[in-house]
Amino acid sequence: MFVDSHCHLDRLEWDKLKLELPEVLENARRAGVQHMLCVSVSLQEFAAMAELVAPYPMVSVSCGEHPLHQTDALDPELLLSLCQQQKVVAVGETGLDYFYAPDSKATQQEAFVQHLQVGCQLRKPVIIHTRDASSDTLALMRSEQAYQAGGVLHCFTESWDMAKAAMDMGFYISISGIMTFKNAVELREVVKKLPLDALLIETDSPYLAPVPHRGKTNQPAYVADVAAAIAELKGISIEQLAQQTTANFYRLFGGIQPQNS
Repeated sequence: MFVDSHCHLDRLEWDKLKLELPEVLENARRAGVQHMLCVSVSLQEFAAMAELVAPYPMVSVSCGEHPLHQTDALDPELLLSLCQQQKVVAVGETGLDYFYAPDSKATQQEAFVQHLQVGCQLRKPVIIHTRDASSDTLALMRSEQAYQAGGVLHCFTESWDMAKAAMDMGFYISISGIMTFKNAVELREVVKKLPLDALLIETDSPYLAPVPHRGKTNQPAYVADVAAAIAELKGISIEQLAQQTTANFYRLFGGIQPQNS
């Protein structure tokens, strides 16, 4: 059984999918997906996201504000209050994105620190987005003692050195469908080196649909294709890959109870 460790069910493009949420979840179940983590990108939209997925035990939620969705300074008291809710199993996604938003570095860094502090205070893992910001991301993780919370670098596309540094702090590395893209040669070399006990898999749906679904709206069912690609690359069975990444997920997000298929 697979776990999609990072998806955005509230942002699925329903008109393009021509499906409703129950059908998307059934597609996932049929593909062998046991659980999904629906990840927050906006504090203002968190309540609606949580309400959308509340009826479904196979979906858990995080709470945070993506650096590219942040227009003003973060409200740390609101973040703490929302993340204290029992249903919230992780803080984020948060992080730094200097590729798309280089002009807001200071604002991003302040918010990232606040997320890390909440994660450490609540002992809830932090979901980190990082792009073209590896040095600052690692520096802030170290200065805020992020190992106390733990977490994951999601949709990883950075170097082996960054992956190694994050793993040394007890963080997991999550791989998305990007690794199936033709131009992801360097990323595939990193994936080859990643130890199985530090690996998670994800779709980041509705974005980044893996081969052979390129051009379609991504959905959690396609995490099986991500798993198949990683297993082939590493020369192991898909069953072994599924078993290890699923165990890793439940180890990291300790507040989630495995659901029966």
